[in-house]
Amino acid sequence: MAQKKILVTGGAGFIGGNFVQFMVNKYPDYAVYNLDLLTYAGDLTKHRELEEENNYFFVKADIADREAIMTLFETEKFDYVVHFAAESHVDRSITDPEVFVRTNVMGTQVLLDASRKSGVTKFVHVSTDEVYGELDFDPNTFFTEETPLQPNSPYSASKASSDLLVRAYHETYGLPINITRCSNNYGPYHFPEKLIPLTISRVLNDEKVPVYGDGKNIRDWLHVLDHCAAIDLVLHEGVNGEVYNVGGHNERTNLEVVKTIINTLGKPEDLIEFVTDRLGHDKRYAIDPTKLENLGWKPTYTFETGIAQTIQWYLDNKWWWEQIISGEYQNYFIKQYNIK
Repeated sequence: MAQKKILVTGGAGFIGGNFVQFMVNKYPDYAVYNLDLLTYAGDLTKHRELEEENNYFFVKADIADREAIMTLFETEKFDYVVHFAAESHVDRSITDPEVFVRTNVMGTQVLLDASRKSGVTKFVHVSTDEVYGELDFDPNTFFTEETPLQPNSPYSASKASSDLLVRAYHETYGLPINITRCSNNYGPYHFPEKLIPLTISRVLNDEKVPVYGDGKNIRDWLHVLDHCAAIDLVLHEGVNGEVYNVGGHNERTNLEVVKTIINTLGKPEDLIEFVTDRLGHDKRYAIDPTKLENLGWKPTYTFETGIAQTIQWYLDNKWWWEQIISGEYQNYFIKQYNIK
């Protein structure tokens, strides 16, 4: 039986990078291709150990570069595509929406064309609960797969657009697809601009931790390794054309998350600094993952076990996040791959 080939786009990012490691280790009989443009959030140092594995391959490319993507798909004949690659930082989307449309919408369309023309067996599009908009603070309300899309930021609008394109390629061309929509992820290798790693790194350096508004915005937190297991299940067992929500059953306010980290590290809460709220800041996200659980998935991390593991990981791996903050990680691309 021929070795299956899986293309993971955005595999130098946070969730995609963890998924690459997950798949390389779990499926030694799969050839795992990590495609990434290596923008500011792309980091290959996390994959140093994988570079010696014979089933791991890195490809530097822009998903919106039609010629490069078409050539890659024609050459490699991928069985599966798991599409993470996206601009994902909400604040950056507010200041520069255009790059989000180019990557998240146009890039997805190029990948869909390439997948359709090359006969990909399954295209899994990894999206976000932010496409649903916001919930009020009623603890009995949740996003389901039937919740209308009502994105409130340029980032979430670009992701909703790409979701609809994926659905359209399934309905129009018969492309086998699944869409997953996840809650906020956390865990190892999370880029330090995001709330949890930003808080950990700043607290360890006795620096102020910015919290938007009053800190009462609520998010459902999902450990990245639980998310990887969910995507693996959807890739292999998901019903063609279906959407699956992935949530952790771990709702916390942003202020609770920050205080948990500060207290775990034994630092004073006066490190918290409330700052002007983000434009269009959604109040609450919460996911009902029943459909995915009926497929056979359950999260293995509670927030308490997951945040403790994550904090310990950042304590044990200062080498990683310190070189991310300093920018030194970008020199690794040049030394190892002779690319810029």
